Amino acid sequence: MKQVLAAMLVVGGLAGVVGAQEVFKAGPGVTLPTVVRQVKPEYTSEAQAARIQGRVTMGAVVLATGAVDAVTIEKSLDEMYGLDQQAIKAMKQWVFKPGTKDGKPVSVRISVEMTFTLK
Repeated sequence: MKQVLAAMLVVGGLAGVVGAQEVFKAGPGVTLPTVVRQVKPEYTSEAQAARIQGRVTMGAVVLATGAVDAVTIEKSLDEMYGLDQQAIKAMKQWVFKPGTKDGKPVSVRISVEMTFTLK
């Protein structure tokens, strides 16, 4: 059984604070982070057997270092067979060129959709 996985960066979320860092949202004067390394989530054997397909939407913060932090599920696909957790696990491994504010790297809140498809 072939599996196809895709991910899409979506602008969204709210500004706030993570740890001691101020977190911005993309907009005037704040640029979005750019994906440098993307890790695709793995299907669990249980999800494959149950033929679960669809999208997981996650919120995350890309830190000024380009690392990913504070990953949360905004729209669940599957809590029972582990696809939500696989998406979080993959997202935490992504690396970004950080977003900027006034030309300096800053933490930016993003939204990412990962699509699980069986073929």
